[in-house]
Amino acid sequence: MRAYLPAYELVVTRTLEDALALLRDEPGAWRPLAGGTDLMVLLEAGRLEHRKFFSVRQLAELRGIEESDGHVTIGALTTYTEVQRSRVLAREFPMLVRAAGETGGVAIQNRGTLGGNIANASPAADSPPALLAYGAEVELVSSRGSRWVAYADFHTGYKQTLMQPDELIARVRLPRPREGARHFYRKVGTRRAQAISKVCFAGLAELDGGVVREVRIALGSVAPVVLRCRRTEALLRGRRLDAESAGAALEEIAKEIAPIDDVRSTARYRARVARNLLAEFLAPPF
Repeated sequence: MRAYLPAYELVVTRTLEDALALLRDEPGAWRPLAGGTDLMVLLEAGRLEHRKFFSVRQLAELRGIEESDGHVTIGALTTYTEVQRSRVLAREFPMLVRAAGETGGVAIQNRGTLGGNIANASPAADSPPALLAYGAEVELVSSRGSRWVAYADFHTGYKQTLMQPDELIARVRLPRPREGARHFYRKVGTRRAQAISKVCFAGLAELDGGVVREVRIALGSVAPVVLRCRRTEALLRGRRLDAESAGAALEEIAKEIAPIDDVRSTARYRARVARNLLAEFLAPPF
């Protein structure tokens, strides 16, 4: 660990148009800086080759939480603290609010942003499993225009995304869940606060007369990317939730995840915890 920051260049862009022009004119040369909770750590540690950054923290176009009939849209610069304070998110998207409250400490939550967490592309991040379970979409903007992509398709590999060099994350859009849906979020770490997850689980389920109408299951820290467990979902969807269907789901999720041994945990432990969390999610009363 260094005792000082290496030399770097920082430009404060005043408008979103200015920021996108910078990316357009020198694609790949500049990196956006929002909360800096991850970038500055990497820079100080000498693990980041980039030395040219532009601040987006002051861009009002990337802030705010807006409601519409079918969706809630969250600006990329929305902090974890702002997520926790939002009444609509607490009411309709409690998994995301819980994830925000379990990300780092208060200082990190005050500066860290939802867009930065997504762009960082860590498979151990806390909010991505909740976003996957809620069926989130991400808006990417550039000087060429904007496009919405399914968050489930956003991560293409470890620390890799489908973003082009001239694009920024602008907003995240969440479809509003049905009333009565089950929201289940658990983070397992070495301790209960300020710990990187060993396993992170988010599940959303809608039942109709005991039959699974819709279900989305996502896990972090069990694969190179945050993982949507589509095969496990497909096995449950349309079936009555009972011991037989739950048992089949437990067998399938063990095949779908790909945990590893690292400094925080073991593959065996992660696989067992993932199964236990799925069992808890599917357990009555529902």
